[in-house]
Parts: sequence; structure tokens; C-alpha cells
Amino acid sequence: MATASVAFKSREDHRKQIELEEARKAGLAPAEVDEDGKEINPHIPQYMSSAPWYLNAEKPSLKHQRKWKSDPNYTKSWYDRGAKVFQAEKYRKGACLNCGAMTHAAKSCVERPRKVGAKWTNIHIAPDEKIETIELDYDGKRDRWNGYDPSSYSHVVERYEARDAARRKYVKEQQLKKLEEKNGNQNAEDGVNDVDNDEDDLRVDEAKVDESKQMDFAKVEKRVRTTGGGSTGTVRNLRIREDTAKYLLNLDVNSAHYDPKTRSMREDPLPDADPNEKFYEGDNQYRNSGQALEFKHLNIHAWEAFDKGQDIHMQAAPSQAELLYKNHKVIKEKLKTRTKDTIMEKYGNAASEEEIPRELLLGQSERQVEYDRAGRIIKGQETVLPRSKYEEDVFINNHTTVWGSWWKDHQWGYKCCKQMIRNSYCTGAAGIKAAEAATDLMKANIDRKEATKEAPAPVEEKQLATWGTEVPEDLILDEKLLAEALKKEDERKREEKDERKRKYNVRWNDEVTAEDMEAYRMKKVHHDDPMKDFLH
Repeated sequence: MATASVAFKSREDHRKQIELEEARKAGLAPAEVDEDGKEINPHIPQYMSSAPWYLNAEKPSLKHQRKWKSDPNYTKSWYDRGAKVFQAEKYRKGACLNCGAMTHAAKSCVERPRKVGAKWTNIHIAPDEKIETIELDYDGKRDRWNGYDPSSYSHVVERYEARDAARRKYVKEQQLKKLEEKNGNQNAEDGVNDVDNDEDDLRVDEAKVDESKQMDFAKVEKRVRTTGGGSTGTVRNLRIREDTAKYLLNLDVNSAHYDPKTRSMREDPLPDADPNEKFYEGDNQYRNSGQALEFKHLNIHAWEAFDKGQDIHMQAAPSQAELLYKNHKVIKEKLKTRTKDTIMEKYGNAASEEEIPRELLLGQSERQVEYDRAGRIIKGQETVLPRSKYEEDVFINNHTTVWGSWWKDHQWGYKCCKQMIRNSYCTGAAGIKAAEAATDLMKANIDRKEATKEAPAPVEEKQLATWGTEVPEDLILDEKLLAEALKKEDERKREEKDERKRKYNVRWNDEVTAEDMEAYRMKKVHHDDPMKDFLH
């Protein structure tokens, strides 16, 4: 038998406790009772949360594990909303500075802040609210419908009932109109048959209406995946059972992959089929169309805006991101419209202009003009030629034609005087004759000069001997030039022997004459010559 473990001060106390328990078993001592005055069964262990089945105990014995009795102070009532207790006529000390109520301070006042508070105006004092202290039990604190008034839902029921009544009335009126129209067109017998048919149609329509009201997609009880491991809930299965499953559209093993866990098939199972006959083209089609594409653009705009320095985040503040994206589209559209209007204002819009009349395109009209033999207009009005935005027929400096009316030798000029200078004064026919005479005289002088021109004297070319070439046999050397070349070669030799005589600024002479080349050959040391040692 298990008993509760109790700490005793001495062995004597322990012995007395054992004797008391033995006396209680024998019926010589009163039994131990709990707070309610009921006898405690000593055969039930005190550390067990529930009694064994063979003891036929009605409830557990541990007091600290379960509350044996309910607290009478607990209530199931709720706050009396909007109730007022007392209406004061003047401000009281310690009341709210804003409204004058005693039940709250100015910091927690829910009224609109007054320009001048009730403490100073002493008028429009707000009544005191009813303050209640409600203690709820464990279930009352967690009751989400605690304090709900069921009568507040009555207006919703009434609205739906009124809608259904109006609908039934409208359907009945439509059926009566059909009956009246058919009764006016047909005889009485046909009318009776039509009434029966209309009544049948009305019943069918009402049955359809009731079916549509009660119709709902098949409800499937399944576990919804959540972060806490899932919870059982009602999920509507929106797939029509008559449709072929996506994984049965193409039974080829190498076709689009089907993931049974997520029930997704991203690629098109029948890519070669006619697009007009296919009702399913893969899950990727939903990503590139409809709201998915709009959401994709919204994400891209949020990323680009964040990269440019704006404080925007799609996941942290989606409403802000969507609002900024809408403003961006509006501003972009306004900018495009403004640019278009600017271009149209500057260059015009040929697409929106009215079509040119046919008579203007062909140069014909119904206007009649009569001329005399001299070409003067007798009757009617002369045809006005269209004018451009530039000045026309403006003659300057006594010219009778405009600049650009004459062309010669790739130059523009005036036709009246054949001058090429833009701001020249017109000389007329005399100027043309003078210009032609001057041109003829210039040509004659050029021809005479070319005829009398003397031929230039021939320039004697120096015969330069190239390095490494043989001396021709018909070469004639000048003795004086050869002597000078030998002296220069001796000086060059002496400079090579004594480097102290070498100058800093070296001058080069690329013109080598035949005499210089001969002097170099004469002074050159021939190592193969047996008489080289006897040369001075």
C-alpha cells in the first residue's frame, strides 16, 4: 500500500501516525475527511491523478492536480456596453480634463480632444461610465462568443429573406406576363394548355433556383498543412469530376513530369496538339497570364525601386508596394501621353487629319475662269498657287530673279546677271557680256603664257655610288674632288685613332659622291693584301 510521503520532526511523530492509521483501519478512530467533509479512501495512492478501476472510486484524490469545486464568484455575464451611471452638471475635482467624466483620466479619454477642456469650460460634462469587474472561469476567458448578442444577426437574416421574397415575386410577374401574351395570341384551349406548360416551367425554374442555391462544390474533409503540424478543416474541391486528370492526358513516360505530392504538372502534356482543342496547357501558363503576371511585374518593380534607394519591401509592406506601383504606372502613362502630345503639336498627326478632297488631289475643280487672247482674266478668279512658310519672289539688289535660279560649275547664282555672289548687285545683260569678255581674255592670256614659257634648264644629277657596288668602267673622277675626299678620309681616320678629338655633336652626310667612295676604297685596309704592311 502506498501512502503519501510526509516529513516528520521525530520518530515519535512517525510512530503516532502509523498507530492512527491502524486504528482507522480497525474502525477505532474517525476517518480522515477532505475540505468538503467527505471521507478520503486510504487505499487510493495520493500521488495518482486517477483512481484504479478496481477501487470503484468516483473521482481522483489529489487536491493539487484538479480543482474540486468551482468558485462561486465566477460569472458568465458580460459588460453592459454604453451604460452610463451619473450625469454631472459641473466639473468635479479629479475628473477627466477633456470630457469631465470621473471614471477615467484625460490620457485614456476616447472622446475627441476639445479645444478647451471641460475643466475650464464647465459645460457639456460627459456622464460617468459603468465600471464592472467580471471574473471569468477557464472556459469563459477562452469563449470567443462571450458577450455576443444573437439578436444583432437578425438584420442579416431579414435581408436575405427580403431578397428571396423579391426574387420570387419577380419570377412570378415574369411568368404572368408570358401567360398574358400567349393568351392574347391564342384561343382559350391553347391558353389552358399554355397555363399548364407555364406552371410546369415555373416549377422547373424554381427547382433549378433551389438547386443552384443549395449547390456547392464537393466538400472534402482533409488535413490542411500548417506550421503546427496540420489541422482538420473543410476544403472545397474545385475540380469537376468529369474532367480527365492531368496525368492521364499523355501516358508517355517521357512526357511532362507530374509531381503527385503537390499535384503539379508544369509543362504542357500535349505540346503538339491543337491549342484550340486543349483545355490544359500546364501550370506554367497560369504563371505567365492573368494576375500572376501582374504580381510578377509588381515584384520586379519593388526590386528595382529598392536597388535605386527607395525604402520599399514587397513582403514587409505589400500595400505600400502596390500603391507605389500604381502611382508609377500612372506617372509613366502621363509621361508617354505628354511626349506624344509634344510630338504631335510640333510635327502634326497625319493619321488623324482629314482626307484631302479628290478634286484637290487631281488638280480639278468646278470653278470656271475665262481668259482673253492676251491671257488676261475676263471672268472668274485666278488660281492661287500654294505658298510655303518661306519668303517667295523677294528680289534684292535690283535682281529680277531669285538666288538659286541659275547653276553652273557646281555653283548657284542669279539667272538675270549670272553672278555667283549672293549679295552682289545686279548688272543685267551688260554684266553678262562683260563677264563673258573677261573670261575670254583670261583664257587668251593663259594660252599665250603657256606658249611663251621657256623649258627649264636640265639639272645635273650627282652620281652617287652605292655602298658595296662595283665601280663602273666608264666612271670619270674629278682630280680636285678626289684630293679633297682623300683629305677628309685621313681626318676621319685620325679621329678614330684618337677619341679625344671626337666631337660631341656628330653630323652626318648621306650624300656620298663617287670621289668619296673612291677615297674610302683607297684608304681601306685590305687584310688579304700581302703588301698591306708596306702601305703608308
